[in-house]
Amino acid sequence: MSAWQQLLLLWLLAALMMTLGWQWQRRRANAGIVDVLWAAGVGASAVLLALLGNGAPWTRVGLALLGGVWGLRLAMHLWRRVRGETEDGRYRNLRAHWQGAQWKFFAFFQFQAALIVLFALPFVAVAQNPQASRLWLTVAGAIWLLSVLGESIADAQLERFRNAPANRGRTCRDGLWHYSRHPNYFFEWLHWFAYVCLAVGSPTAWLAWAGPVVMYVFLRWISGVPYTEAQALRSRGDDYREYQGSTPMLIPWLPKRADK
Repeated sequence: MSAWQQLLLLWLLAALMMTLGWQWQRRRANAGIVDVLWAAGVGASAVLLALLGNGAPWTRVGLALLGGVWGLRLAMHLWRRVRGETEDGRYRNLRAHWQGAQWKFFAFFQFQAALIVLFALPFVAVAQNPQASRLWLTVAGAIWLLSVLGESIADAQLERFRNAPANRGRTCRDGLWHYSRHPNYFFEWLHWFAYVCLAVGSPTAWLAWAGPVVMYVFLRWISGVPYTEAQALRSRGDDYREYQGSTPMLIPWLPKRADK
């Protein structure tokens, strides 16, 4: 099976999954399930392409483990939030803007299916890599471990802050959130460099750069920071504006001034 045929198969499976997810949100009025399915779909695509690829066995094993575990962790974290809370404010605002039009939600879910294929391009490069370099496997594993641990810590810190009733209407500045407004996004972006390392030696190694480049573009300008911060300003107002003025947006660094 050629790489294009593998991607076509992945798209068909992702489109089916997102159709079922759209039906789920239609019954429950909670579009947050799309985030769960996207994370699960990207993780599953790493495993699928590792199985279908013709590269070095250990490189494909590394791809399946790193991509699969990353996707599973993120999907489970998001599922706990979707299952236990009302619809995220970003999607409530989108629902109001679209006046509940389900055809627009269906198109949105199918767009996420296409994004799964886009973010699977680095996995194609890794799965075709005929080399299994111990050095690059080690570097990839180290980047992956740092990024997943960092994202897990950031998620746990935010969840603990949100679960405290006294923090309602306030902005989390605990732990990693003191040094970045979006540390979870930063480590999510960092994670994609692991596949750049795994693809070294592949005839299509350049495809692996689609991961960090496209993820940064989406996080910085399209679906990550803009939507999250717009919702934060609606719900937390001046407290979040102060946070924006003092704390780096993505890459962790010292804040400009001490929090009040």
